[in-house]
Amino acid sequence: MDNTQVSAIDVNAATREQVGTRSVAITMYCILLLSYVLMAADRYLFPVIAPYVRREFSFSPALTGLLTTIFTLGLGVGGLTTGYILSRFSRKAVMLGGIAIFSGATALTTATHGFWGMLFCLAAQGIGMAMLATSMFALAASYFVTYKAAAIGSVNFCYGIGGFVGSSLTGVLLMKYGNWRVPMLAFGLFGFVMIAIVAASVRSWFSETRGQAQARITAGGSLSLWNRNSVLLTILCLIHGLSMYGFLGSYASFLQENLHYTPRLAGFVVGFFAIGALTSIAGGWVGDRFSPRIVLSGAYVCIAVLGYLFFQVAPSALTREILTCAYGVVGSAILYVSLAAYHVKSLRSNLASKGSGMFVTSLYGGAAFGGYLIRALATHGGWLFAGVIQMSLLCAVGAVLALALRPTEMSA
Repeated sequence: MDNTQVSAIDVNAATREQVGTRSVAITMYCILLLSYVLMAADRYLFPVIAPYVRREFSFSPALTGLLTTIFTLGLGVGGLTTGYILSRFSRKAVMLGGIAIFSGATALTTATHGFWGMLFCLAAQGIGMAMLATSMFALAASYFVTYKAAAIGSVNFCYGIGGFVGSSLTGVLLMKYGNWRVPMLAFGLFGFVMIAIVAASVRSWFSETRGQAQARITAGGSLSLWNRNSVLLTILCLIHGLSMYGFLGSYASFLQENLHYTPRLAGFVVGFFAIGALTSIAGGWVGDRFSPRIVLSGAYVCIAVLGYLFFQVAPSALTREILTCAYGVVGSAILYVSLAAYHVKSLRSNLASKGSGMFVTSLYGGAAFGGYLIRALATHGGWLFAGVIQMSLLCAVGAVLALALRPTEMSA
């Protein structure tokens, strides 16, 4: 056998090994995405059961609104912290710890008997979610280097699946059992099943992949979080967090309390936000393909319009489903995914964990008070007034700020 034949055999064997390894990696990635589906489902539980909790404990509307979004405070605190934890512990360990925390907190919420205990459990839920979300964004950006936004879009695609399943199934369980603790306990316990699956199937050579990212360290981006793009993106994330989670935390309650929707129908309507989020891979492609100025400014303008339409009394349930789905496309598939990707692109590739951590911290730090603020505004001026201030006006400001970004200073 001559050298040419030997080389050909070696190349073919290497190609087969590479394809096989890639297939195994994709399989493990899908398992991790399933855990993200569970996390997204857990996010949607409390907004649907909020009217039941309020009646049982006699919470005020503003305090109930705070409970619907307080998990995002945990996300905000845990996001940047997780970025530093990832520099000391493996991604797999952080992911497993995150699933254990948010699932355990979800289940423990059913055992609380007052506002502060419930607040603590829901905030702790967010800390676990931050650990999983930050690790997933960092892994996606490291393994799929060429298409970071599209890879992060695949993570958010699973958020869409989980959001629809979580809100819809919660409504079904509420109608069947009439007890808000049933869905919380069911989803919490399933998390521990996912821990066993992830621990047994995900290998460290995949979860800790950093090689491709290290090879592209010189491809641009800042050496520090203190740069023009990162600062502007942090402000934009705060705005989006306040706007999006003001809506997500209150819309199901608005439909039930003001328009007398059943929990099942209200959960179904809100679930269409998650249907829109299913376009996240395409939304990530948009973020990769076009200028951040165009993508972000256009998205914020669209949300400003939707914010005015959501709290009108006249629209039918079908119209609300269409509007909510449109918000899922713009607010989640395009804006959320692009903000996450641009935070990573604003930094050198070896700082991907810090970039994703800053994204999670800034967006969910603002989101933590979204439910409280929109409820307080609605109490004083009505729901339409609240939507105009917290969604339309804030997002109009975001559209202007996005024009000040410098795409040429981001990584290639």
